[in-house]
Amino acid sequence: MSKLSDYLEKKKIDPRRLLSASKDLEQFRPEDRAIALAKVQMKGGDEKAKEKAKEKAAAKPRGGRALSKPALDRALRGEKLKRRARARVVRAVNHLLTVKKQKAEAKSPDLF
Repeated sequence: MSKLSDYLEKKKIDPRRLLSASKDLEQFRPEDRAIALAKVQMKGGDEKAKEKAKEKAAAKPRGGRALSKPALDRALRGEKLKRRARARVVRAVNHLLTVKKQKAEAKSPDLF
């Protein structure tokens, strides 16, 4: 058993729910496309457009890639994961904890 599987068992979270939670959290949305457009507009154009684009470009867009089933399986077995996959797992676990009205306290060292 890995630290992640023990943690999920202790908090009574089904591992399959991590996949759906990650998909909802990481999905690329219109506001993310607006941020990407603002970054492109910052490179050229007039000064007024650059000022407006700077404000939007300061926000951080979502990645657009959810946690994959093979990555989740590796995490549950206790194998190595890339940093971004570990971050997706942590975000999904914290989201599910807040849904269950528990404190979102999961950190990467706690799970891996």
